[in-house]
Amino acid sequence: MSSTYQPVKCNPSCNCDDEQKQCTYHRRYAEMSSSSGVLGEDLVSFGNESELMPQRAVFGCENVETGDLYNQRADGIMGLGRGRLSIMDQLVDKGVIGDSFSLCYGGMDVDGGAMVLGKIAPPPDMVFSHSDPFRSPYYNIEMKEIHVAGKRLELPDGAFDGRHGTVLDSGTTYAYFRRDAFAAFRDAILSAVHFLKRIPGPDPNYNDICFTGAGRDVSQLPKIFPQVEMVFNNGKKLLLSPENYLFRHSKASGAYCLGIFPNSESTTLLGGIVVRNTLVTYDRSNDRIGFLNTNCSELWRRVQFSGAPAPTPLVSPSKDTKMEIPSVLSPSGSPSNVLPGSFHVGFITFDMSISTTDSNLKSILKELTELISEELEVDNSQIRLLNVTSQEKDYLVRWGIFPAEPANYISNTIARSIILRLRDHRIQLPERFGNYKLMEWNAEPQRKLTSWQHRFLIMLVGSVTTLILSLSAIGIWLVHRQRQQTAYEPVGASVPERYLQPLQS
Repeated sequence: MSSTYQPVKCNPSCNCDDEQKQCTYHRRYAEMSSSSGVLGEDLVSFGNESELMPQRAVFGCENVETGDLYNQRADGIMGLGRGRLSIMDQLVDKGVIGDSFSLCYGGMDVDGGAMVLGKIAPPPDMVFSHSDPFRSPYYNIEMKEIHVAGKRLELPDGAFDGRHGTVLDSGTTYAYFRRDAFAAFRDAILSAVHFLKRIPGPDPNYNDICFTGAGRDVSQLPKIFPQVEMVFNNGKKLLLSPENYLFRHSKASGAYCLGIFPNSESTTLLGGIVVRNTLVTYDRSNDRIGFLNTNCSELWRRVQFSGAPAPTPLVSPSKDTKMEIPSVLSPSGSPSNVLPGSFHVGFITFDMSISTTDSNLKSILKELTELISEELEVDNSQIRLLNVTSQEKDYLVRWGIFPAEPANYISNTIARSIILRLRDHRIQLPERFGNYKLMEWNAEPQRKLTSWQHRFLIMLVGSVTTLILSLSAIGIWLVHRQRQQTAYEPVGASVPERYLQPLQS
């Protein structure tokens, strides 16, 4: 449907379709998901606030999607790696940006993040590690050792230098160490928090290492869990706070699990958890990667973008979502109070899958209502049960969140807070409710009357008012007339016989 779209015609440098007319692509990922389709070219834009104008670029136009790519309802994948079809390489080849990009992921309880395409002026306290583009196609760093609570892990030299080295993968959630490195790291953490109670993980299919008793306030975790340092070959250190190696237990309030896992291969893989609240600059032109511990929502105050305005990335977490949510704070540091298009939320719905052996579903749902209102920080009266379907011990429950009286819409600030908590699966429920999963959510706009509906409503109100006034006037006249015709006798007066005769039927 795009007037500027062009298919990439079959040529010797690509795989072609059966008719030998168009280039095709197929990508398979480590978790066995895949994406395939045809190659096309069109204008790619980068947001209204970006200095970068729309550019023609080749991209994969997807036809088939499997695995987690499909299950997670991702809108697609942006390739930022090294390669001819990477959006980075295409923009660099056009000369519209420098050969560098930066990513900044929000923390455990800090929403959003940011991406910068092009060079930035590195802050003076950013630490760098060499990245060897000839060693592997992945972005790697030279990590020498790890310290936990100030003590070096006892590992042989080169423990983090196997195969591809230490690889940064922004598309991986957690971190993976080779087995002996993982065991040493796990034991060091367990020793440091021996006073915390161990509990099972949220998924019985995995042997997660989880703790309870640390409290729900993430800012207090450094007082309980040890600080971790990653030491590079050049002697520079990157400090990791607890949120860089822990994730929230999804079924126990105030509980956390280790986000580092053993890798069957010798490569060390560092996923997004390790760089939470960390600005990571992939300086490809100088073969180095930089790290800066920072609040990603405060990023625009600390980093100079060569005069470029602070872009406001938007994310749409679900294909069922009717709105886009600003995912970073505004340059002033305060959350934006206006959603795109002055969007007013009329109500929010979300589906929850529950598996429980408790037969008293009514009491469960009543208690769930109270817990959900507490978790989402809204009043009990705003949470309503909309629908329940069941299959044996599994229930699909649809909830609605409505405006607080007397408002007729949910404020943008509250709606944004609710939606981000739903999107990030932050609702924590006690174990007694069994297994549960947030399936999907939906934000409905405030329903406004059309012009004819508004006119009709005015006419209806006017007609009803006129009718009421007319009936009132008639009633008053009838009462007045009746009083004039009725003879009232004093108490004890003799009553004429004609008033004592029975009524004739």
